Amino acid sequence: MTVHNESLYPYGPPDICPQGLLLPIIDERSWNITARTILYFVGLLYFFLGVAIVTDIFMASIETITSKTRKIYMSKTGNSSKKNGGYNAVGGVVAGLREDEPEVVEVRVWNDTVANLTLMALGTSAPEILLSIIEIIGHHFEAGQLGPGTIVGSAAFNLLVITSICMLALDGNETRRIYRFKVFLVTGMFSFLAYIWLFVILRITTPDRVELWEAILTFLFFPLLTLFAFSADKGWCGLGIIRQGKNKQQLELGPLRGDETDKTIAERAFFREGKLDNQSLVTFVKEVKKYPGLTDEDAALLAAAKLVNQQPHSAMWYRIGAVRNLSGAKQLQPVLSFRLKQVYDTINADPKAPDLGEVPPKPDDENNAVIEFHAATVAVKENIGKFAVTIWRHGNLEHQARVRVQTIDGTARKIEDYVPINEIITFEPKQREKQIIVEIVDDNKWEPNEEFFLRLSLLHHDDNQNVQLGRISIMEVTIIDDDDPGIFTFEKRGAIVKESAGFVSLKIIRSRGSDGDVSIKWRTIDKSAISGRDYKGGTGDLNFKHGEVSRILEIPIINDLEAEKDEHFEVEIFAPTGGAKIGNINRCAVTITNDDDFNNMMDRLMVMTNANLDAFRVHSESWCQQIKEAMLVKGGDVENATTTDYVLHFLSFFWKVLFALIPPPGILGGWLCFLISLACIGIMTAIIGDLATLFGCLVGLEDTMTAITLVALGTSLPDTFASRAALVGGKYADDAIGNINGSNSVNVFLGLGLPWSIAAIYHTAKGSEFLVASGGLGFSVLMYSIASIIAMSLLMLRRNLTFFGKAEIGGPAAGKYFSAGLLILLWILYLTFSYLQIHGVITVNF
Repeated sequence: MTVHNESLYPYGPPDICPQGLLLPIIDERSWNITARTILYFVGLLYFFLGVAIVTDIFMASIETITSKTRKIYMSKTGNSSKKNGGYNAVGGVVAGLREDEPEVVEVRVWNDTVANLTLMALGTSAPEILLSIIEIIGHHFEAGQLGPGTIVGSAAFNLLVITSICMLALDGNETRRIYRFKVFLVTGMFSFLAYIWLFVILRITTPDRVELWEAILTFLFFPLLTLFAFSADKGWCGLGIIRQGKNKQQLELGPLRGDETDKTIAERAFFREGKLDNQSLVTFVKEVKKYPGLTDEDAALLAAAKLVNQQPHSAMWYRIGAVRNLSGAKQLQPVLSFRLKQVYDTINADPKAPDLGEVPPKPDDENNAVIEFHAATVAVKENIGKFAVTIWRHGNLEHQARVRVQTIDGTARKIEDYVPINEIITFEPKQREKQIIVEIVDDNKWEPNEEFFLRLSLLHHDDNQNVQLGRISIMEVTIIDDDDPGIFTFEKRGAIVKESAGFVSLKIIRSRGSDGDVSIKWRTIDKSAISGRDYKGGTGDLNFKHGEVSRILEIPIINDLEAEKDEHFEVEIFAPTGGAKIGNINRCAVTITNDDDFNNMMDRLMVMTNANLDAFRVHSESWCQQIKEAMLVKGGDVENATTTDYVLHFLSFFWKVLFALIPPPGILGGWLCFLISLACIGIMTAIIGDLATLFGCLVGLEDTMTAITLVALGTSLPDTFASRAALVGGKYADDAIGNINGSNSVNVFLGLGLPWSIAAIYHTAKGSEFLVASGGLGFSVLMYSIASIIAMSLLMLRRNLTFFGKAEIGGPAAGKYFSAGLLILLWILYLTFSYLQIHGVITVNF
């Protein structure tokens, strides 16, 4: 029991802090105050990590529940060329459908807006909501300060701090607008109403007590908010009941977004099932294979990365990813090696970058200047000092063209192993080649072979528009100790190519030395494939400059559009110059295969891509898999784990293994995991409430102040990382800041409406009053309401003023730094005035 905030024990002096619901579990009266303070602070941080991890599992169950789909039969659009067997149909239309049968698509059962405001809001706000409920019940249905304070403090942190962090997250003048603006306005209105209503019942209608009708009405605002937001999303607010148009056949499914087509929606469901369109994979892999030295496994990993990044992700997905980054757990996105990431970034740097439906055309040699390195790799001796790397231009040579050349670390490090480069190379009209000087640092100590990279990038200026990067925009520089001119061989003895591929790329490597400029001759030899009929053969020279260790020889393949057996020809290299030699593999057999054989190869790539996608699913299907992933750093991806990952894994190991015992979301549609993880969050928040109360007591903070600062920050930290990731990875600002208003509203309607309703019913039945001290809480609500009005007004101005980039987030530097600074200032003022009022420094009578 407690008297005047002092715990009474059966013997001895009272403790300086009150007894919590569960803590302390042992007698701590004789402990050093400083030691107790540190212990409770560390414990609070550790339990914040634990509740974030169990909330991750809770949200994975929500993701499973809300991803349920149903099949919808769609009438044909009238385009007879699109048959049911097309690969773009969602979920893959069953083969063999008659032409008069409808197309089948799969759509989500849950509306996105309803899901965000119910299960999604419950997932992100579960700790705050359960803390408030447990505090009420633990105090024998009397009001506490920690739960309501945490809800108001989290609202302030979410709106002011997270928005300001997102404001500065984008590079340059990049912007993000809120797409579902009607929903944003509705949730914004309800968020403002929630806190104004809270202030009214605390300070105006029934000061310092809450009546039963007030508590129930507060709770009923939650379904009312959901209904209004759903109506706005459906277009039932303001502009007529239903938006008529070409998507009329999908009225019950919800209107399409402005940037979406039937194909886009089809691909979303298609990817969600982990299935991949065969033809799309062929075209993507064909483009990837243009980059030298990539294996089939590399291509499958890049395809999986492309698929994951193309899928529209919910705010839940980003939050789960943020928590896993903080705990060194299994990642939701493929980890690419440096080389693969450079290829992936180079592919996506072009606005016409390939996706899994379209492949960009070859560089436009007629209209554009195409600039690339002469070779993809070069090897030099460590004592070479300086050497020249050739950058060549082909295509349109009529105008001046410029590119930037930069060095990037590999195993070799700048300053230690080479002199870094960051230069702009200018090609004058008619100029075909330029050289850049690279300097190697000789440190006079033995080292294994090391490599670094040279990368070309475009300069986006008006006078540099007709410039494109070629296929070899990244060069690997290997530092070796060798002065031999080298031995030349084909990389492989044979190559298989589809007849419709257009060309075959054969890699010729130079090993055991790379000194001097040398050349070799090549020629084609007809076998069952005939030059001029099946391929374009001939002879020629292949030049290797000093240090270059590989070149690609391309032989055009002729597609005669006739069914025929496999055919093959050979390519031979001979007559090296400069003292070089020809190795054992001096011939390469090229087989032009029919579609069936090629499709067998693509089936293998399909299997590997789907295996990669399955490895990055949000949840595990079995207990065994879930426990195994919990016990291993990054879920078993040890190869890509860093030192930081190991440290985070060590710190969170206990929580990950403990909560891996929760049934996985794949069981019973996710509902069993939902209920058990919710119970675990309740237990964790009960302990967090005690830790926060005792810590605040030991450092002299009132419960309300502890709640709006430390507890609010701890429970909102995962949301901060998730919002930033959602902003950078998405096209719009909805998942980053658009859901903040909805979450803040739900915090009040559920986090206060539900426990207050329970307590008010209890007191009504007992014939007593439910008292809620409104001093510090009421003033904190008032300060937040003022700050939210300013913040929302700022977002409205940003959306409509060019100075801010006409977007809620990002834009010109002056506008976004002003916005971020103002929001942070509002949060600091909110905390300052709340502290002064709570601790009696200032007195406000209203």
